[in-house]
Amino acid sequence: MATAAVPTEIQHGSSVPAFAADRHRFFNRELSWLAFNRRVLEEAFNPAHPLLERLRFLSISGNNLDEFFMVRVAGLKGQQLEYVDEVSVDGLTPGQQLAAIAEEADRLLASQQQVWTDLAALLADAGVEVLDLHAVDADTAAWLDQHFREQIFPVITPQAIDPAHPFPFIPNKGFSLLFDLRRLSDDEPIREVVMIPPSLPRFVRLPGERARYAAVETLIRHQAATLFPGYELLGGGAFRIIRDSDIEVEEEAEDLVRVFKSALKRRRRGRAIRLELEAGMAEELEELVRDGVDAEHALVSPFTGFLGIADLGLLVEEDRPDLKFPAFAARFPERIREHGGDCFAAIRSKDIVVHHPYESFDVVLAFLQQAARDPDVVAIKQTLYRAGKQSAVVRALIDAAEAGKSVTAIVELKARFDEEQNLLWASALERAGVQVVYGFIDWKTHAKVSMVVRRETGGYRTYCHFGTGNYHPVTARIYTDLSFFTADRRLGHDAARLFNYITGYVEPRDMAMLTTSPLYLRDRLSDLLDAEIAHAGAGRPAVVWAKMNSLVDPALIDKLYEASRAGVEIELIVRGICCLRPQVPGLSETIRVKSIVGRFLEHSRIWVFGGGEELPNAKAPLFISSADWMPRNFDRRVEYMLPIENPTVHAQIVDQVLVANLIDSEQSWVLRPDGSYERCDPGPRPFNLHRYFMTNPSLSGRGAASEEDVAVPKLRLRARG
Repeated sequence: MATAAVPTEIQHGSSVPAFAADRHRFFNRELSWLAFNRRVLEEAFNPAHPLLERLRFLSISGNNLDEFFMVRVAGLKGQQLEYVDEVSVDGLTPGQQLAAIAEEADRLLASQQQVWTDLAALLADAGVEVLDLHAVDADTAAWLDQHFREQIFPVITPQAIDPAHPFPFIPNKGFSLLFDLRRLSDDEPIREVVMIPPSLPRFVRLPGERARYAAVETLIRHQAATLFPGYELLGGGAFRIIRDSDIEVEEEAEDLVRVFKSALKRRRRGRAIRLELEAGMAEELEELVRDGVDAEHALVSPFTGFLGIADLGLLVEEDRPDLKFPAFAARFPERIREHGGDCFAAIRSKDIVVHHPYESFDVVLAFLQQAARDPDVVAIKQTLYRAGKQSAVVRALIDAAEAGKSVTAIVELKARFDEEQNLLWASALERAGVQVVYGFIDWKTHAKVSMVVRRETGGYRTYCHFGTGNYHPVTARIYTDLSFFTADRRLGHDAARLFNYITGYVEPRDMAMLTTSPLYLRDRLSDLLDAEIAHAGAGRPAVVWAKMNSLVDPALIDKLYEASRAGVEIELIVRGICCLRPQVPGLSETIRVKSIVGRFLEHSRIWVFGGGEELPNAKAPLFISSADWMPRNFDRRVEYMLPIENPTVHAQIVDQVLVANLIDSEQSWVLRPDGSYERCDPGPRPFNLHRYFMTNPSLSGRGAASEEDVAVPKLRLRARG
């Protein structure tokens, strides 16, 4: 295994200029993220979705908000407490940002509770009910009583709060109940805290065909007399805490594995960032909780309704297909089948692009599994950022190593919230004989690349997979991403250089096709935008289409503004954070930004530049990438940007994938100059991007049904309004 600091001789490409804070040019990053989570939550209101899918969106919005506080708000709070007066690009201090965040987050929480109230009633009518336990029949009450005594009572531990028993430590995302009691024997008051262990299911499903659930905290409260015999219940309430969960790595760290093992233990004890208190709790009880969890500097929010919205996702597991999206089976690319399942033969014959989740991630697994079995494969190199808990990718690498092949795995320990799982995978890989490398201490390896070296007639040939998403079989079923397979010798050469850069710190100076960060990626994008500016200046068509998850980088935003002022027509599809202010006269009149939120999570990064012609056109410079347009992707991550030259693949990505994103009208939101998002009007001819690709096989999926001389079917791009 190996780790390294950033080589001092490496230059980071263009440095980010010192921008004057300007709220007229930039939206605040944190508030833009909250606006994205608001769009997610809006899908829970959407009556076009089945009920359990609406509940899933509600749960996702809750989980998103938790992670936002655990990382982003925690960072701002740390700056505030350390008196860091650095302002954001839009001119806000950490304190001002925290105040704005608290206000919007409270609005989001109120909306979440409103959605849950509405959905709970609709679900109950549909046969999925969460009981309040105040009016259950005798049989139900008897079953719940027995279940509590046998399954819950032995697990929970009431803890008295008095001078001899200090307030217990509540871990991150810890959910607890506070009971205010009076002992009947001597009228002595006592207060007890019951932490609900994460091992207890949040919901108890009652027996029977009808889906009836009891929330575990409701059941515990209902059984207070069993839990505290001889006491009178005077009051109490529920509370939940969010703690700082970011992990910082010191530059002088000598052993990255040891550092992360220690940091993961500290994470659960991080500073309290948010305290959610049940509304109506007595003032002295609220004060007891605040002091007990050391919430002096936390954002405190009273709530009415369901605490821990993310947990509602557990109800989505109920077997009610009528309340979920129609089942969808991803296709395995027909082109691979036409070669008898031989991935290498299919790739050798022609570059292949696979569009997930419409086409199965199984093709990526098949590629690695074939490499593990093939006696002619001599080496495999693989990056692993997020691989999931049940990883067939890791299994294939282990099988390959045990078969005697040279296997190298770049395991990124700094993949947030996957650090512990990645440590486990790294250990399993090393035991099997895989050479595990952890990369740089203060850069993340975010590029998604797999490289297989095979002995063939005439020498060695390298087969590569470049992905816009993670090697994660679960998220690959719900994230839209591209997988590009190639045996192009130039890309094989570049992939080898990229791996040598990560494992041996050898700067890749002679790349044939790839552009990488943190070396040259921002510069390359700036050059491509300059080319479009030049086309506009010469009177030629000048167009940019770019799809990404987030747009934050001030340097690139200012370059986009420059391009807009020059007359370049720019269409941006930005799912999440967007700090660029579009359609501002004299600044960004020609820039339009849309966000797509729907059944699948848009995740692919695709950029195309007109090259002096209108888009779409067959010669337009087209790129896929692992990077978003954020400072971290350009300056603190190892990323790649890959040009697509194969005409069929080029046409599929531009004429199908990008155009479909641009014309989607059922799942799209348009960003306005004031920062608000407006849902698109579907109009008389609505178009749903996800439904289209679920029902129309892509080019690679059709195999021989589409030969070189058959044009790629084009979607019609509507005129700009």
